[in-house]
Amino acid sequence: MSIQGLHHVTLIGSDAQRTVDFFAGALGLRLVKKTVDFDEPGCYHLYFGDGAGTPGTIVSCLEWPDAPAGHEGIGGTQHFALLVEDRAGLLRWKRRLVDLGIPIDGPLDRHYFESIYFHDPDGALIEIATRGPGWTRDEEPDRIGTEHREPPPEMLKGNRDQARIEADTWPEPVPEITPAMRLRAGLHHVTAVAGDIERTHAFLNGVLGLRRVKRTSNFDRPSFFHWYWGVGDGRPGTVVTYFDRNSATDARALIGPGQPHHYALAVEDDAALLDWRERLLAAGAAISPVIDRVYFRSIFTRDPDGQVVELATRGPGFTVDEPAAALGQRLSLPHWLEPRRAGIERRLRPLAAPAWTAD
Repeated sequence: MSIQGLHHVTLIGSDAQRTVDFFAGALGLRLVKKTVDFDEPGCYHLYFGDGAGTPGTIVSCLEWPDAPAGHEGIGGTQHFALLVEDRAGLLRWKRRLVDLGIPIDGPLDRHYFESIYFHDPDGALIEIATRGPGWTRDEEPDRIGTEHREPPPEMLKGNRDQARIEADTWPEPVPEITPAMRLRAGLHHVTAVAGDIERTHAFLNGVLGLRRVKRTSNFDRPSFFHWYWGVGDGRPGTVVTYFDRNSATDARALIGPGQPHHYALAVEDDAALLDWRERLLAAGAAISPVIDRVYFRSIFTRDPDGQVVELATRGPGFTVDEPAAALGQRLSLPHWLEPRRAGIERRLRPLAAPAWTAD
């Protein structure tokens, strides 16, 4: 019943077409499911990912068109990162996004990987991060995460060569997403915000069984901790990180457009999900019943600061109601909403998505 890694991250957006244009158009992810918020079926719930919507590659977005803008803080997810293989791919992404008019911060050397940062149209912070060199750069494989490691001083905010960073980009325009820069490997990590990092460790490690793979400081706020947890050796796609904050002075997160709603961890199947539900109940955690999301089943709990954390099964997957070649092309509804299809479709604006190009 071990956690297998990340399953998805869910954002809040305000305009579904703008979300499609950004994630499918600018970033080249596939719209693998066009459905609705099962609890509020007058609004879209869109899923983006690799060609099949494989768990670990999925970014989903709930459309809340009338909600006030959200903001990051304690009890929320601060950002998520997508994986690109190497530095060349990262620089291509910087050039492509800048040429599309999207401001970029970076590339920044995070010691264990390099990354760039930018915002989606609603203001959600997104990172694209390289694969390595990884956690063993400053610790032996069997010792990762056991001792605090200070960031190299030159990598701290205020010490960086900002002029060099701004000039560091791909020399030629990148109008098309090349195979070497595709983001289809999915999520690199998600980063949330804690008011007490030790209490968060007790939850992620003690309850969920994730291994702490790095103890360091926030490269941008070095007086606060930044800890990482993952599965096994903490490979990209399994990693959850938390920034430590001061619960007495730092703001709490507000969920709304521009702010992630939750992150989800993957479990193998229904039996594992039920076992996890019993384990969480035994640990005294608040836990939902098993919920049928059609494409997976899941349970919801919260971390010690109130961040929603979902555990979701790997299947049955997005082809349960559409053939693989046609994913995301029609409005998919769960069987209990099918009798209301005509009314639901009247309330939704039609969406246009770019054609999907398979590898």
